[in-house]
Formats: sequence, structure tokens, C-alpha cells
Amino acid sequence: MQTPKERIEWLREQLHKHNYNYYVLSQPTISDAEFDRMMRELIDLEAKYPEYYDPTSPSVRVGSDINKNFTQIAHRYPMLSLQNTYSEGEVADFYNRVKKALNEDFEIVCELKFDGTSISLIYEHKRLVRAVTRGDGKMGDDVTDNVRTIRSVPLILRGDDVPDYIEARGEVLMPWKVFEQLNKEREEQEEPLFANPRNAASGTLKLQDSRVVASRKLDSYIYYLLGDELPSDSHYENLQVARRWGLRVSDAIKKCKTLDEIFAYLKYWETERKKLPIATDGVVLKVDSLVQQRNLGNTSKFPRWAIAYKFNAEKALTRLISVSFQVGRTGAVTPVANLEPVLLSGTTVKRASLYNEDAINALDLHIGDMVYVEKGGEIIPKITGVNKSARSGGIGEKIRFTEKCPDCGAQLVRSEDEAIYYCPNSEGCPTQIKGRIEHFVTRKAMNIAIGPETISLLYEKGLVKDPADLYELKFEDLIHLERWAETSARNLLASIEKSKSVPYERVLYALGIRYVGETVAQKLAQAFPSIDLLAQATFEQLTAVEEIGDRIAQSVIDAFANPKFMDLVNRLRRHGLQFSLNDDALAAKTDKLKGKNIVISGTFQLHSRDEYKAMILQNGGKNSGSVSKNTDFILAGENMGPAKLEKAKKLGVKIIDEKTFLSMINSSDPA
Repeated sequence: MQTPKERIEWLREQLHKHNYNYYVLSQPTISDAEFDRMMRELIDLEAKYPEYYDPTSPSVRVGSDINKNFTQIAHRYPMLSLQNTYSEGEVADFYNRVKKALNEDFEIVCELKFDGTSISLIYEHKRLVRAVTRGDGKMGDDVTDNVRTIRSVPLILRGDDVPDYIEARGEVLMPWKVFEQLNKEREEQEEPLFANPRNAASGTLKLQDSRVVASRKLDSYIYYLLGDELPSDSHYENLQVARRWGLRVSDAIKKCKTLDEIFAYLKYWETERKKLPIATDGVVLKVDSLVQQRNLGNTSKFPRWAIAYKFNAEKALTRLISVSFQVGRTGAVTPVANLEPVLLSGTTVKRASLYNEDAINALDLHIGDMVYVEKGGEIIPKITGVNKSARSGGIGEKIRFTEKCPDCGAQLVRSEDEAIYYCPNSEGCPTQIKGRIEHFVTRKAMNIAIGPETISLLYEKGLVKDPADLYELKFEDLIHLERWAETSARNLLASIEKSKSVPYERVLYALGIRYVGETVAQKLAQAFPSIDLLAQATFEQLTAVEEIGDRIAQSVIDAFANPKFMDLVNRLRRHGLQFSLNDDALAAKTDKLKGKNIVISGTFQLHSRDEYKAMILQNGGKNSGSVSKNTDFILAGENMGPAKLEKAKKLGVKIIDEKTFLSMINSSDPA
């Protein structure tokens, strides 16, 4: 019979082994269900016996909700960037420079350049003790707790020949499938989409809640070892040993003796990389011998012994089958190209954005055209051109922008100063109605736990026709719906009730006034502390608010002039929603930063960037994203962006730290 301590240690050993089998050997020996059962048992035992806590336990993979500010860590070895090349000629130049400088035989190791975010993993006595981002190359953020949730990063190395100190440089990645699912969820919540897996991985790694990091299923690959006791002088051999220790190393590594071998590698992966489950954007070429690397040395920015060869933007040729039109919650109608499926950037593409009527006309699109589709790492593929020579067998019907709403059939309208067509039937178009409700319940608005499918069901059953109807739902309405249980019904009603405490600025955003996004809603709430004051605001009063232009001002006036919109506001008011700033917000509101343009840059210890942005607005200031001659000062944390720092010095813009800023807004004399 095992003691609790023995059982915990046995479970940890088994789970570490199964992680190695799955992620490094790609040879799992137990089912996912069995792995999860063992993990649950370990978590339960560790909770019961906290005296046996171990930071390298496999249970840390699930993350924690404890928020921690990231601290800056100095790199023992600088994390240099690589010089980019874009042609075989530039690769040949690099090869010949190395050949001339060394004047002896050498080999080049070719590796795929993964499109993620760089990480340095530090192991002491086999155990992962620290994970640090690249930062500025000299200092990086300590993201150890988040990296411990990545299952392909070993928490304890295997083998008897592991040095007491070893540093593994690598890349943290988000697989294509995870990226697409994450963006799908963000789209449903009307949150900004990640542009590409690299941005998603980088953003995830810097989250404060490691449980969220764990849920995003990041991956990693190691591409370099550092330390005083490396196994070999060969970079290639070191990576093979690293794989034996349990570190994830790509199989797509090749040692090359000649330029022809290098070119063959580049040509092969130019197309084969499209089949990979992760994003790649090039190939890294490194001199294999570490002694030769040291002899070649570094410039101030780049190593002389390595370069990155960047692939061209992903492009594919496929056939245009049709064009469909979609209407959004604001009535904007957008065209979407439906394509013959084609593999692009690791995913099968069936649709591409066409933006608007002007874009369609510029391309001169016809049904059946062979079109060039580009992704270039971005979210939505786009059509960049037409292969008109493929029209030799005839030409299909010319694509014309629809004149009718694809949902309700209303005649579309287009403003003279916009490229977008709108459906004017905002009160009768089902897609717009459901879209407004979906926007209303999003996390950054009312944060009601209900998804698009449920909203569609409630709409079809006649239970919800606008956001105010949500507050009139009863338990009896929900319990009779298909596949609804008592728990689901009570949870939804509780979430709706909880939303009544959401602050005024978020309620204003939730109302979905055209052009009034999250930041504009905050500005308007600060300038007009109640919905009644906002409803009575004149065009001149609205445009006097910073960042509120003519278009936004007119949109706000039009909304409050609409009797149906005012009826919605009044019904929501009767249900108890917050339509004015609370006493605390009003008490904290000042003009201490009135007229000040402020740029925020770097990472902070005392408050988050979002909190500082809110403080600036609360005190009458303006958040700006870029440094200019109009910038009054920069609120700078650690690791301030070098470009902003350089421009600030050039323009003589004042830079203050967070303690100075907090003293400024808390002082009776902000000057």
C-alpha cells in the first residue's frame, strides 16, 4: 500500500513519462482519458497534502488564477535577432562570407523558422526554474508560471548527462487549429481577432491568469542550447541530445555541406510547410560548429554565423465559385468570395474577403475566374488578383454588388463618403436584430452568459426581439425549450440579473450605437455622466469631446432621435440597468489631465496598462498610441519600446514613471 507521498511521486513520474511519450516521441502509450484520470487524482492528492508541493509537478499544467505582475530578468546570454534574407542570391552571399571568413571546411544547419514568440528556458539540476521572453534582447519578462502550462515544455529533464545549468532557446507557438477556434470564439463575443498565430501566442504568454494560458494549448520547439557544459561542439548534435533529454525539437533539421543542398532544403519546405499544423515563415541557417560560431562573432545586432531566409507571402491559385453577401448588426453588408478549397498557410481555405463594391470592381471579378488568394499570416484570406489568361474557355457572369439586403430584402443604401452599403431596415432585419442582442451580451458589454445559438432560438420562439426582452424572461419560458434543463435556465437568469450592476460606460457600449465602440463609450460617459445628459447633448457639445468627430456625433444624435431606441433605453432603465456614473466614478472624475495627450509604453508593476488608460480618461486626459510633437508626456514602464524612446528623445517629449504619474493624479496641484 502506497503512502500519500509515494502515490503523489509515482503519479508525477508517470505523467512526466507520458508527456514525453506524447510530445517528444509522438508515441502515446495510454489514452487521453486515462491521462486525465491520473491528472485529476494527482491534483486531488496535492490539494489534500499541500506539504508535498512541487513547482515542477505535472499538475501546474492546468494553471492558476493568481495574478502576478511580470518581473524583468536579465539574460545571461543576449537574445540577438537574425538578419533577414529574401532570395537565394542573399543566401549565397551569406554562405560565401562565412566561407571567406573561416577559410576552412564548415557545415550549415537548416531549420524551419517557426512563427511564434521567442522564449528562453533555464534548467538547473534538470528542473525548469525560469522561462524568460526575449524582451529587448538584454532583459525579458519572467513568464515561468505561464510556460509551465505548456505540455510540450518538460518540467524535469531526463537522463544522467544533463548539465547542472542549461539554457534552451526556443519558440512558443499556437497551432493553427487552436488559433482558428480561439478567433471563432472571439468573433462570437465581438472581441478583436488575433491577426495571426504569432500575435495570439505572444498575447497569451503575457496573460496574468495562467489558467487561461493553459486553456489555449500552446506548443513549443527548441532551436538552440547554451551553457558552459554543452554535450558537443556541433549545434546539430546538441539538438539531438536535447531531444533525448525531453525537449521538443523539430524533425525538419538538416546538415548541409554545399549551397546546392541548402537550396534544395529551401525549395522543399517552400511548399511542404503548408502541410504543417503550425505557422512557419522561413528557414534559419546556422554554422554548425560552436567554435566556428564564436570565431565569426556578432555585429551589434546580429550573429554573423546565422541568417533567416523568409518565404514569400502565402499565395494560392483557385477557382471563384460564387460571391455571397452578409449583413452585420449595424446593417453593413459585406461580400465574401466562395472558393474551391485550397491549402493555404496550413489551413484549407474556402472563403475570402472582398471588402466592398470598390474592391470587386477593381478586380473585375467573374464567376469561374481563377483567382490568387493570399493569407500572409493574416486572419482572413483575401483575393489579390485574377489570372485572366485562364479565361480562354469563356468568361462567367460578372460579379455585381447586391442591391438588396441578403436577409430581409430591403433596398440597400450607401453614403457618399463611405464605401459600405447598409441595410436601412434596422428594426425588421432578423440578422441585425439578433446581431444587436449578441453584441449586447458580450463580455465587454453586459457580460451575459448566452451564445448566438441560444439567442437565435429565443428569437425564433418569439421570446426575445430586443435586448430589453432578456430582462423579461421567466424560468417557465426557458425550461420548456428543447435541451434546456433547470440548471441552464437558472444560470442564464442569474447572469441576466447580475448584469444589472454593469457600469454605465459598458451599458452605453452595449446599446450598439453605430461608431460608438468601447473607448468612445468611455469618453462619452465621462463627458456626459448620465444617459439623460447624453440624450440632450447638441452636435457642438458632442464634437467638443476629444476624439468625437462629426460622424460619431451625428450617429449619437440620430440614435436618441429614434423613438424605438429611446423606448429600448427606457425599458432597460425600468429593469434597473445603470444609466449614470456611480458616486465613486463621479468622485474620482477630475480635470487634472485635461488637454493632455499621453502615450503609454512598456510594462508596469503597480497597475495594468488598461487601468492606466482608464485613469487617464478619468482625469480628463487623452490616450494616444504614437509619439508626436503633440504628445505632452509618456507614461513609461519597464522595457519601453525603443522606437518610442528614440522619437521621444528626438522631439524632447517628457518621460515619467508610474509612481510620478500616480503622484500627479493624486496631487491637489497636478502641475
